[in-house]
Amino acid sequence: MRVQLQRDASAGNFEKQLMDIGNGRMEIDESTQCITLPANFCKITESIDELVQKVFPNIAQNYKNHQWLSTRALLAAKNIDVNTINFTIQHGIPSETTTYKSIDTVENQDEVVNYPTEFLNSLDLPGMPPHVLTLKIGVPIILLRNIIPPRLCNGTRLSVKKMMNNVIEATILTGKFKGEDVLSQ
Repeated sequence: MRVQLQRDASAGNFEKQLMDIGNGRMEIDESTQCITLPANFCKITESIDELVQKVFPNIAQNYKNHQWLSTRALLAAKNIDVNTINFTIQHGIPSETTTYKSIDTVENQDEVVNYPTEFLNSLDLPGMPPHVLTLKIGVPIILLRNIIPPRLCNGTRLSVKKMMNNVIEATILTGKFKGEDVLSQ
């Protein structure tokens, strides 16, 4: 994870705390085998709705502001949590949804019976998009694979600009190519 300081003194402290956790320098409670996070490590919210509201306040008014979007992100360890967060963010954006579905194929047609479509569609693997992907114009997205390095690489943050049947047009939110419009299949 990259922590960008951006002239924020608390970000330096947060970075140090992350490094201490990652390097095993936090004291472990012998009874639970867990660490206790410092009180200033994060703010606790009661629900995903509250979390999204804190990170993306007034998203219905701000989602078109790419500078505003580029300074916000939520991280989640599990795809199910990512899906819930994405749904909550999209619910706050006033535009129509478009749904895309993945296409599953096998190279050897004799193997088709070994890979039922239902099974392939149910897979929810880290680093892979879901079988059903629902988007709205204006939502922030992140690229999961290298398409055209260095412009479109794994981790590139984008904002959806236009959606067609097989192509999504988006604007790059961060980095050297910030502000450029790109197409992705």
